[in-house]
Amino acid sequence: MPNSQEISSFIWNVCDDVLRGLFKQHEYGDVILPFLVLRRLDCVIEPQKDTVIRLYNELKDDVEPAPIIMKQTGLRFYNRSNFDLQRLKGDPNGLKNNFPNYINGFSHNVFEILENFQLDKPVQKLLKNNKLYLLIDKFTDIDLHPDKVDNHTMGQIFEELLRKFSEMSNETSGEHYTPRDIVKLLVSLVFAENKEKLTGSGIIRSIFDPCCGTGGMLTIGKDWISENIPNQVMVNLYGQELNPQTYSICKSDMLITGEDPDNIRLGSSLSFDQFEGRKFDYMITNPPFGVSWKSEKDFIDEESKNPYGRFGVGTPRSSDGSLLFLQHMISKMKDEGSRIGVIFNGSPLFTGDAGSGESEIRRWIIENDWLECIVALPDQLFFNTGISTYIWIVTNDKKPNRKGKVQLIDGSQFYKAMKKSLGSKRKEISSEQCEELINTYNNFEENEYSKIYDNEFFGYTKVVIEQPLKENGELVSKKDGSLKADTSLRDSERIPLTDDVEEYYNREVKPHLPNSWMDRDKDKVGYEINFTKYFYTYKPLRPLNEITKDLLALERESENLLKEIL
Repeated sequence: MPNSQEISSFIWNVCDDVLRGLFKQHEYGDVILPFLVLRRLDCVIEPQKDTVIRLYNELKDDVEPAPIIMKQTGLRFYNRSNFDLQRLKGDPNGLKNNFPNYINGFSHNVFEILENFQLDKPVQKLLKNNKLYLLIDKFTDIDLHPDKVDNHTMGQIFEELLRKFSEMSNETSGEHYTPRDIVKLLVSLVFAENKEKLTGSGIIRSIFDPCCGTGGMLTIGKDWISENIPNQVMVNLYGQELNPQTYSICKSDMLITGEDPDNIRLGSSLSFDQFEGRKFDYMITNPPFGVSWKSEKDFIDEESKNPYGRFGVGTPRSSDGSLLFLQHMISKMKDEGSRIGVIFNGSPLFTGDAGSGESEIRRWIIENDWLECIVALPDQLFFNTGISTYIWIVTNDKKPNRKGKVQLIDGSQFYKAMKKSLGSKRKEISSEQCEELINTYNNFEENEYSKIYDNEFFGYTKVVIEQPLKENGELVSKKDGSLKADTSLRDSERIPLTDDVEEYYNREVKPHLPNSWMDRDKDKVGYEINFTKYFYTYKPLRPLNEITKDLLALERESENLLKEIL
């Protein structure tokens, strides 16, 4: 069985031999991705190709042939034309007519997939420059049947290609590709403490990814259940994807591997929810970081006016919509309990002052006791960015010992350096390190890497502190006799929810500002998670005499160097 590197290498050779000079590098994906899908589909159909053609010709004038063809061949899709990529090579001069015939011969469930690739334009260009035959000839050299190239390997190939094509076009590849080591940790955190809900007879569970890309998270999630749960659990996969190409890749692989391709849907999860009203047992996703949602602002703002809508508690600033995806998933939690695993950058932890959209979303999640755990990951894990990222585990079904509490795990040191960098990815989480993090999570105990806090620990009251206005050295009063505040001296204090506001003010503020007072009408409650602060370890500064000694040594060294030069 060829591995992903061998197939990737083969594909880059095809790009060099056929596409270079004819297409710009950022256009390679428009040709390579659909032909990979076509070749994989052909490899599945090939053993039954003649039977399909015969059945279609026998039935087409009397009945709808699709159900009978699928039943008799055992295929979930077919191509009724006389062609596949291999057979197209038999008539090089007839490609102009035969290739459209081949594409139009696919069953309806495949035709929709191919439609999203918008293959017409690249094929016309290849025909015009006599390169279509050469491309077909190259692709028929490789066997992509699922028995030869399993779903995991194929997923890795697609994701690797998408990453490289995105880099060529300066797109943010992290929007659709999450490294497998992170996905494995994420799904383990989501499922590890929920094994009892997956054990038993006749169990059916659902996994949903609202930004599913090529479907890697969904299939790894299902694999985790297959490998770790002894009984046969029926797992249904659901996903929605904005990008038509990745949507088509995901849907085609679901079709080939026996999943229900109708559960993969196209469009924005935020403004075009294709699963409205549906609830899911497990939800996992890596939404785009720091991506603007201005293009969907009108729709989302309108929905946010509905207190029962997905965004009723508030919306984040329009420059970063990642928290919107978490709100979307929370709206799909089942009453009997669901679990969510989502990857964020650092922004959703602390961005936004008390009363802002982000703070109100954090407040809503924490006060409802849905935030179970956050794991800080090492930096330089992603292919297109070196930033630090975090896995949030959110659930409405906490175990009794976790109720009212949030566990924070500092996994930033759990990595090993890669021998060879891939883009910005220079680190990876080994299986052993992943296991250590899972054990830290499962043990639910405080140690060097794990902190456990009550929910209200993360909240604070923002209190406005006023000082009196003075004119010509005299205090200025309002009509009711109270002192008028000097707005230029207005300040605020963030007082932890665990502190009494009056006591805090008298202890921390009043001794320094004896004429001040609190304007409690302006109180706002906010929530933030200052991860770095909680895990900060004080390191004593070096003694002054040691520093002085080093400086004097450097001075002597530079003097000697100067003497040598002169």
